[in-house]
Amino acid sequence: MKNLHPRIANYVGFHWGTLAAYGFGVFLAEVLFIGVYMALVEKGSVQGGVAQGGLSPTAAFSVAFFFALAVSFVGGFGGAANARKLGTPEATLAIVFFGLPIPLLLTLMHEVPALMLRVGYKLREIVYLASLLGEARPALGYWLITAALIVGLFLGINAGFVSTSSGRLDLRASYELFIASRHVSVFRPRLLAGIGLVLLTLVVAPLLAWAIFKSVGNVVARTRIKHLGLKDPIAAAEALHHLKQKSPSPTTTMTALAVGGVGVGVMALIIVLSVMSGFEADLQKKILGTNSHGVVLKYSPEMPEYSEVMGKVRQVRGVQGATPFILNEVMISSEGNISGSMIKGIEPRTVGSVTDLPEYILPGGKLEWLDEPEKISASRLRGFDGFDAQPATPDLDKKPEQGAEDIERDPMLELPSEEKEAAAGVVLPGLLLGRELASSLKVVVGDRVNVVSPVGGELGPQGPMPKSRPFRVAGIFYSGMYEYDSKFVYIRLEEAQTFFNVKGATGIEVKVDDVDNARGTMNAIRDTLEGYPYRTKDWGEMNRNLFAALRLEKLVMGIILSMIVIVAAGLIVATVIMLVLEKRKEIAVLKALGVPDGGIVKIFLTEGLQIGVAGGLLGLIAGLAWCVFLERVGIKLDPQVYYIPALPVRIEPFQTALSVVIAILVTFLASISPALKASEVEPVDGLKSE
Repeated sequence: MKNLHPRIANYVGFHWGTLAAYGFGVFLAEVLFIGVYMALVEKGSVQGGVAQGGLSPTAAFSVAFFFALAVSFVGGFGGAANARKLGTPEATLAIVFFGLPIPLLLTLMHEVPALMLRVGYKLREIVYLASLLGEARPALGYWLITAALIVGLFLGINAGFVSTSSGRLDLRASYELFIASRHVSVFRPRLLAGIGLVLLTLVVAPLLAWAIFKSVGNVVARTRIKHLGLKDPIAAAEALHHLKQKSPSPTTTMTALAVGGVGVGVMALIIVLSVMSGFEADLQKKILGTNSHGVVLKYSPEMPEYSEVMGKVRQVRGVQGATPFILNEVMISSEGNISGSMIKGIEPRTVGSVTDLPEYILPGGKLEWLDEPEKISASRLRGFDGFDAQPATPDLDKKPEQGAEDIERDPMLELPSEEKEAAAGVVLPGLLLGRELASSLKVVVGDRVNVVSPVGGELGPQGPMPKSRPFRVAGIFYSGMYEYDSKFVYIRLEEAQTFFNVKGATGIEVKVDDVDNARGTMNAIRDTLEGYPYRTKDWGEMNRNLFAALRLEKLVMGIILSMIVIVAAGLIVATVIMLVLEKRKEIAVLKALGVPDGGIVKIFLTEGLQIGVAGGLLGLIAGLAWCVFLERVGIKLDPQVYYIPALPVRIEPFQTALSVVIAILVTFLASISPALKASEVEPVDGLKSE
């Protein structure tokens, strides 16, 4: 055994301790993530008899994922340190038998109703977290988290092998970092400046300028060498040797290409994700401006005690405002057209504390006119862009010369017609229309419209008769969302109660301090109301499909753009392999001097890591610069088509940092295989040609 190489002498076929460390590491990481996340989301306190909500799903996910990733990393590190090798068979068995059962069970849970009733109810917060990517794709969330924890396990395995391959724990890397820096020379000012210039400007322009500069430089150099050669052949030879020394080596060229590839990938990822985040933020702002952050409902269609419920809701910490509402579907008609709409009965006095409806009212109308319909001016507006009112001056105080029974009545509305209305002293209730709906109906502030409900009318000879009532347009609002501006109508809560025969309200709309923690606050409201017969919904749950589609689109775009980084990682693999081939003699000398296999792996891992860090930082700077440029200068869009004047850009720190981390992680993982190949170089093989 003494004649064998130490790596062969210390080899053991299979390590049960390593398998246990890998398996329990990934299994405990998954269990810890579920437990910590549910504890943080559902954690609440009771102060003064009022429940308080826990952390937001985003914050709880970040904390739980950090601890789970740390446990997975420690498990991989401990297993590799125990075996002093990577332990690929042990890692494979650990992932299959310990890492896959939990995500498989969670995925199967959505296919078996009985399992969902037993397990899904207890893990409802985990199901909700996974369903943020879409109702039909919750399994994708489970497998993404599992894949991230497996990557953490693999990083721990690699770190454990590198740190303990010499037979003792050695976390120092200053010597290896020095050698790697001399090998690749990534952080050279000229190299980084050139790559940064390519990223900050158009790619074609720098390449064209470089080609022109190179051609001119070659012509000047050849002219000078020719001139020197006529006078002094020795000087000409020295000049040729000097030019050859200044030309970059193939390894240096591939290093520059790898750094540039990583930089382009990070830059593209940051720009695209920031633009998509801008669209998501703009959409969220418009949705939350028109709708509330959450609603309180009853399992019955009516809430007569809404005043008492509002008092309890306002006591919950994090609640900014509350207002009652009644929501129903109707048809609204005018002399010009007819359209299906959603009509909402609101309380004008409190609706401004929950939504931005008062700010959306266009000039020419007022929200207060819902409470004071007699102040609605019977005016005609010249257009929806320039609201120049032409107030009519009906003589409301004029006494009718004929009896009420002789007044001509509109047979459709069963009220005095427009011409006789002023003389009869009839005041119609007011309502608010969206700009698109008003344009479709061809009405302006002061016009009369008819609201028809298919239910709630009296019984006629042929069954239930539709119920209709006339209203006068008190204002036109513009939220920027076509779906709302073309469908929503607002009336007073009391008018809705009378029209739909509703006692009280349908529910209560709530505005919270922290939009991201709306789910936690609404859960606290539900606990304060002691659950049944009350239930709550937050804005994410009410608009889940829309935002799930945006998140899934962002995820897919991120994966597609990450392919650029993966292509650059292929260049990194080729670069490190070329470094290994160039430095076989140096590797042999280092191993002859006593550097262990882990030390050689450290050197080449550090080289790949330097390429990733340099490319990631350059891509970060270029990506942020392009985002600032797009935000300040902007790309103009047609507001009539996109409902936004310019391309929105929103830089999210976590998302931006994650793009850089992913790029560095990919380049690091790409360096592992060539680094392991470098550690297998034997001193005799590297020095036999010397």
